[in-house]
Amino acid sequence: MTLHMPWATSAPESLLTQVRDVPLAHLVRDEILACILRGEFKPGERITEPTIASRLGVSRVPVREALRDLENMGLVESRKHAGVLVRQLSAEETRELYELRSVLDAFAGRVAASASDPGLISLLEQRLAAMDAAVLARDVIAYYEANLHFHWHIIDACGNSQIRDIYRGLVQKLHMVRLRNLSTDLGMLNSIKEHHAIVDAIRKGHADACEKLMANHVEAAGERLKQITNEGDKDGKKTSA
Repeated sequence: MTLHMPWATSAPESLLTQVRDVPLAHLVRDEILACILRGEFKPGERITEPTIASRLGVSRVPVREALRDLENMGLVESRKHAGVLVRQLSAEETRELYELRSVLDAFAGRVAASASDPGLISLLEQRLAAMDAAVLARDVIAYYEANLHFHWHIIDACGNSQIRDIYRGLVQKLHMVRLRNLSTDLGMLNSIKEHHAIVDAIRKGHADACEKLMANHVEAAGERLKQITNEGDKDGKKTSA
């Protein structure tokens, strides 16, 4: 299944239009980013200029520029003697990003519940239905995609372009660790209950409650991830012992 990020346009432009209107380095950057988000390039995996250039049929110059852009975005890193690698977030970075996401989600949740817009509620209910179906099917990718759209609808509805831009960057950086968080049945079951409560608060116009629910939801996800990571580290030590 191909993962579609919520801010991507639903009707892609023709290749001719993209080439005409967008610098080549940006097109290469977006293609590499898409590969990272699809999991084709794993955290810690090396990305080489010749490989990308050959794959996309371009010279190494736009690839070099694209990788520099991705490094500035915090998605890849350049290491001496190792080249360019997909970044692996440290525990500290992950914690900080979840803290920031909690603040943004809480603010957007308050705004959404204050407005209690029927159009937004309808969109969220559609995403909830998709998430419910994914839980029953134990389809992590389908659940994650619906989850991404759910939160993006709320962020988008707050009408703040600065928050949208920051949130987009957060989601991209947290992408791989969030997939790991939902990879257990318990992760999805806890998550879906929290999403239903959030929609209920927005539907009833309970701004204070929604703000708290959104903050708690993100904080709980961060704690679940920490627990999964710790258990994985213990298993790794047992295996290597």
